[in-house]
Amino acid sequence: MTAQYQVIGDVAVISMHNPPVNGLSHATRLGLTDGLNRANADAAVKAIVVTGAGKAFSGGADIKEFGTDKALAEPNLLSVIRALELSPKPVVAAVHSVAMGGGLELALGCHYRIAAPGCSVALPEVKLGLIPGAGGTQRLPRVIGVEPALNMIVSGEPVKAELLAQIPGQKLFDKMAASPESLADEALVFAREMAAKHADGSALPLVRNLPCKHPLGDAYFQFARNMVKGMSKNYPAPAKCVDAVEAATKRKFDDGMLFEREIFINLMWTPECRALRHIFMAERATSKIPDVPEDTPQRAIKNVAIIGAGTMGGGIAMNFLNAGIAVKMLEMKQEALDCGVGVMRKNYEAQVAKGKLKADKFQQRMDLLSTTLSYDDLKDADLVIEAVFEELGVKEKVFKQLDTVMKPGAILASNTSTLDVNAIAHFTKRPQDVVGMHFFSPANVMKLLEVVRGADTAKDVMATVMGVAKKIKKTAVVSGVCDGFIGNRMIEQYSRQAGFMLDEGASPQQIDKAVEKFGFAMGPFRMGDLAGNDIGWAIRKRRATEQANLRYSKTADLLCEMGRFGQKTGAGWYDYQAGKRDAIPSALVQEMIDKHRATLGIALRKISDEEIVQRLVFALVNEAAHILEEGIASKASDIDMVYLTGYGFPIFRGGPMHYADQLGLFNVVAAMQRFAANPYDDASFWKPAPLLAKLAAEGKTFN
Repeated sequence: MTAQYQVIGDVAVISMHNPPVNGLSHATRLGLTDGLNRANADAAVKAIVVTGAGKAFSGGADIKEFGTDKALAEPNLLSVIRALELSPKPVVAAVHSVAMGGGLELALGCHYRIAAPGCSVALPEVKLGLIPGAGGTQRLPRVIGVEPALNMIVSGEPVKAELLAQIPGQKLFDKMAASPESLADEALVFAREMAAKHADGSALPLVRNLPCKHPLGDAYFQFARNMVKGMSKNYPAPAKCVDAVEAATKRKFDDGMLFEREIFINLMWTPECRALRHIFMAERATSKIPDVPEDTPQRAIKNVAIIGAGTMGGGIAMNFLNAGIAVKMLEMKQEALDCGVGVMRKNYEAQVAKGKLKADKFQQRMDLLSTTLSYDDLKDADLVIEAVFEELGVKEKVFKQLDTVMKPGAILASNTSTLDVNAIAHFTKRPQDVVGMHFFSPANVMKLLEVVRGADTAKDVMATVMGVAKKIKKTAVVSGVCDGFIGNRMIEQYSRQAGFMLDEGASPQQIDKAVEKFGFAMGPFRMGDLAGNDIGWAIRKRRATEQANLRYSKTADLLCEMGRFGQKTGAGWYDYQAGKRDAIPSALVQEMIDKHRATLGIALRKISDEEIVQRLVFALVNEAAHILEEGIASKASDIDMVYLTGYGFPIFRGGPMHYADQLGLFNVVAAMQRFAANPYDDASFWKPAPLLAKLAAEGKTFN
């Protein structure tokens, strides 16, 4: 049963019961209408209360039904809301905790609404590339006013019920309960009062009958369109929100509803909406590990130790401090500790100065931090994360020391970005407790966390680390062990293609601009300058003996030989002015590229922006197909989440695998065959991965 019915005195209470957020599944919608019919058929019932069991009123559509026939099966949400409106007995929505999307639209269909303090209210459909589809754009402006409603609908952000109740003349909430605990009792009393009020047969109030106007009309909506256009150039839904709310002010209610529905259905088929819906599902799927049940017991993580107070160590520490978890940081020298803590303090002070963090919260976080120069002081930590230099010998010394001092059951994690986690695990006598936790720089900002599962990593360690990731607000994606894991293994091929195109005739700025126009946060050369070109140089030198047959452009090595490591040295692929991050094209770099090209003996050619984008993106896709085949990633959507949250892939395109699916894998393979014919490119790389070739031949997709 996903909706429960009970009669308390002369009031029928219909409770949605579909954990975790009372999603409006087909069964729940049936339960609501069945309960409504029972209540109206019972002469002893004078009023009806609709509420949600557990921790939500309703979070809206049931994500388990996305893309299935049940999502639209009758009674659909529009039919349920109309049934509420037509009830001859007063229906009171008792709203608490969360009323999102269809949940709020459901409440707007009731005759009256009472809310508990602290309840979060939102119409977040815009975040899925949609507009509200069950009357939200037509009813919300009628109860809180056009401007507050449009702001809520365009942003999709939740607002507390108390704030909405303070809007002059608002009719969203007829009453605020004294507390969440008293909501149920107060709703019963209020329902009886409304039953008595309408005992004479007077008409029940309907939101659809309320007036909806804006005093400045066309001028306001034109202003709103201009604002939305500047903020959401790659997303059609926000502008359509403006159109729908404007319709609420200019059309009859039923005509406005038809207009809203037409927009909703048209948006469903846009590539942006497909991408955002894919991301919504993909993000929730990352936590699912096929052989680790959701009820796997987790180890308690009450305090954390971090080895290294550099940029990564400090950033990692801030994640735990922000979540209220005590951190002990270790360094070899006091100066290094002082410097690292000083950087963390500066980061927090900058947040306080911008009004993003309260001064007392800043102090609370710093009070959770302690430092040490001795490994012995880490012995009681539940989780220890090393963030030392990316060299296997250095990691070996650290893990042998940790194996000696850490208590039994402590989780030993490495922040390595490329190295063999299995080798690191076997530096200890407890490989089952060792795991990779690859944070991305800056670690206190970037959402991605690659959780690298070693051959011996225990299932409860995996469950615990995934739970910890959630606490520190990271998107955790599980990777198997290979050189570079998911993200950096793929970026190697992306970077190789960027280098080849430099040799063939493109410039760093042309390549960067082409891929940034496609939607990436930054192109490969600006990204290299930000991360540090010396990091890639060190990895290439390490791999030189391991992958002697793998060909690279020599330009990146020549750049590093010039000492141009990027923003940190004031010079990389671009020139940088002190204190600024603006990338200025460099005559010196262009001269180096020209000289190198002259030694290659290949005819330079004009490379189109389309070719630049395809070679870079399809290089990611082909390597990702190998990663899936090898079981390094368990699903294509995990790879999309890595690139969306860690590498600046455009969100409105849904990730490399989703993008390839939307283009059609047959077309991707055809393009790869063209690239393989390029005499300068690496023809062996452009041979489609067997999985990609198979899916393309069968007309299937990755996701």
